[in-house]
Amino acid sequence: MSDPRITPLLTPQPALRGCTRLVSRAIRLEALPEGHVIQVLGTPDAPLAMERLSPLSDGMPQAVRAAGPGQWFIVGDRAKTHAELADLFAALQPEAFGVDQSAGRVRIRASGPMVERMLAKGTAADLAVSRFPVGDATTTLIGHIAAHITRVGDEAFEIMVLRGFAQSLWDDLARMSAAFLED
Repeated sequence: MSDPRITPLLTPQPALRGCTRLVSRAIRLEALPEGHVIQVLGTPDAPLAMERLSPLSDGMPQAVRAAGPGQWFIVGDRAKTHAELADLFAALQPEAFGVDQSAGRVRIRASGPMVERMLAKGTAADLAVSRFPVGDATTTLIGHIAAHITRVGDEAFEIMVLRGFAQSLWDDLARMSAAFLED
């Protein structure tokens, strides 16, 4: 029996809980684990190279992504402990500072032979592999939602969005994918 004077702790829930992975031969849409998203902000007086950040990631391909001049994201599927975050932030000094965005951003993977055509329905960014090769990243709008898109494979993208927009973006991507799911 629980004590009514004790307030239960909040239990974090995945932003896309209940969203079923969409899969066909042409397109695949899936919510990624809510691991870690660290925003790295370089200091203006100490330029920082992306290569300097790679050893600080979990080592997965495209774990370090450009986010603008002097800014990057370090992402991974596993949540970092407070001690791991403290170590990462200390390792960035003095050239940069880190901000834990893990609870505020959600990642979605879109892949398949029709993924560029599907995304073209919602964004004006030219995502053709010849113009946007593996490893490239950009911030753009998908419909009315600001999103960070990284090409993680020849036919695969990872889309990162603020947590409050995740469900809306998922719904938009599912609608954009509908024509490619009929097989």
